[in-house]
Amino acid sequence: MNHTRTRDALVAAARSLFTRSLTHGSTGNLSVRVQDCVLITPTGCSLGSVSPDELSLITLDGAHLEGRPPSKEAFLHIAMLKARPDVRAVVHTHSSHSVAISCLASVDVDNVLPPLTAYYAMRVGRLPLLPYHAPGDPKLGSIAEAAARDHHALLLRNHGPIVAGTSLSAAMDALEELEETARLYLLLGDRARPLTDAQVRTLRGRD
Repeated sequence: MNHTRTRDALVAAARSLFTRSLTHGSTGNLSVRVQDCVLITPTGCSLGSVSPDELSLITLDGAHLEGRPPSKEAFLHIAMLKARPDVRAVVHTHSSHSVAISCLASVDVDNVLPPLTAYYAMRVGRLPLLPYHAPGDPKLGSIAEAAARDHHALLLRNHGPIVAGTSLSAAMDALEELEETARLYLLLGDRARPLTDAQVRTLRGRD
């Protein structure tokens, strides 16, 4: 399978995340659903230098079809895609402010970040914090799949965010909104004044 345009778009998104320091080293991974398969960044690669021909093609059961070996966190992408049939892309990063939030001792695990802005409420919504598992631990897959049925954005304890979208651009937008809201929350602390429940309700259905 070629999927040239999809490969180019995935690499461009990966470069964008890396050059803006939303990933570092060989952290982070992205995927796009292509028919009944998944195109995903390979394991051990830098998102700043990955090339289209290095991308891995896997099935929704995790079988490796083409390219380099897939990210060891491919099972998380599969979990999100299986839970949400409308989803076309998944983005996972170790972006600094989101990771910082995931390391806080006292947070609401059912909704880690308050809706500080309208765009956060529209693009992310409620953000559950999943329990800590070591990177690549497949036990997290079923937990993520269950949580993803009701939430398209998840935060992994002491790890980072993973966000699904109806397109690659939608997933990227939501990921960036999450990271910016995490930064604002850390800047504001107890001075933050989130949107009210009524204000959030008026935003439903907007984009």
